[in-house]
Amino acid sequence: MIKQTQDAYIVAAARTPVGKAPRGMFKNVRPDDMLVHVLQAVIKQCPGLDPAAIDDVIAGCAMPEAEQGINVARVALLLAGLPNSVSGMTVNRFCASGLQAVAIAADRVRLGEADVIIAAGTESMSMIPMMGNKVAMNPAMFTHNEHVAIAYGMGMTAEKVAQQWKIRRDQQDEFALTSHTRAINAIDMGEFDDEIAPYPIEEKRPNLSSHEVLTVETMRDRDEGPRADTSLDALAKLKSVFAANGTVTAGNSSQMSDGAGAVVVMSSAALKRFNLEPIGRFIGYAVTGVPPEIMGIGPIKAIPKVLKQVGLQQEQLDWIELNEAFAAQSLAVIHDLGLDRNKVNPLGGAIALGHPLGATGAIRVATLLHGLRRHKQKYGMVTMCIGSGMGAAGVFESL
Repeated sequence: MIKQTQDAYIVAAARTPVGKAPRGMFKNVRPDDMLVHVLQAVIKQCPGLDPAAIDDVIAGCAMPEAEQGINVARVALLLAGLPNSVSGMTVNRFCASGLQAVAIAADRVRLGEADVIIAAGTESMSMIPMMGNKVAMNPAMFTHNEHVAIAYGMGMTAEKVAQQWKIRRDQQDEFALTSHTRAINAIDMGEFDDEIAPYPIEEKRPNLSSHEVLTVETMRDRDEGPRADTSLDALAKLKSVFAANGTVTAGNSSQMSDGAGAVVVMSSAALKRFNLEPIGRFIGYAVTGVPPEIMGIGPIKAIPKVLKQVGLQQEQLDWIELNEAFAAQSLAVIHDLGLDRNKVNPLGGAIALGHPLGATGAIRVATLLHGLRRHKQKYGMVTMCIGSGMGAAGVFESL
């Protein structure tokens, strides 16, 4: 017998500041420790919540190995002090891993299978390289030409999108500059203050006069990526890095990053039991496949799919967090769907703020929900392209 669907509410959302990889503030911070930090942060936002009532912790991670391996969700929840009775699961859908974790949590609540789940994401691109420590692709990708695009680097897929959609280099650089400008303005206005859980960083520094090594702790509460000193001239001087005479550069691509985010998903029964007020409601989620060689267009297919599922029109969306994997693919998505540029990444995107792979979805959900509430808006979306040729989109309602 199919259980009646119920609503899934989000009652807490927090993230770390995002650090630049591989030499930023989190270069020596383990990804499981970052996950511990955000788990503790969202639980703290839920006074009265009995940790033993948490049914599961689901964490996204794009490269679940080494320091973020051995089921990092379960490891982190135990290190965070949650009871042994709380289970944990790590999920991988590359760049959509964090959003996928939120969707799975919400679906389990909506089906009545759980009342309280923490959905999260973590990624250290400083410690775990892109594609992992051991790259072992299936030889069939290279012996059968129709599959070779699976092995394309992300930058090459962005070049192909730029070519097919006729997106010029200057358009990409202008988009990148807007990302940085919006992010700097958002930081100056305190737009991220509600969502960032400041992270204490310990550093060893020599004291030359006393011949001692001192431990200095600094509290980090600001994303490292946004640059106030960038300009169109500076961006124009950067060379293409993925193709000869190409248009995709380090300046108009997302930054490699470290970070983590988490949200608490609850049923209405749990809200009443623990006397908590929701900040948002999960409405729906969709994922779809596209040709791997132009993986960046994934949202072009995923956005209409999820809007049809939930019965909303694109014009009803007040805020769209479109992950800026590359300026080229972001512009292609915006152009094809006719998205309102003022609604897309109003606080900047991954080109400025960074893209810690499997954590990005959870981080951007936190940004979206806090932003919608602060600006008294109703509907928002988190969407992104996904390596190997996919797109994902999740829709949320502010409460």
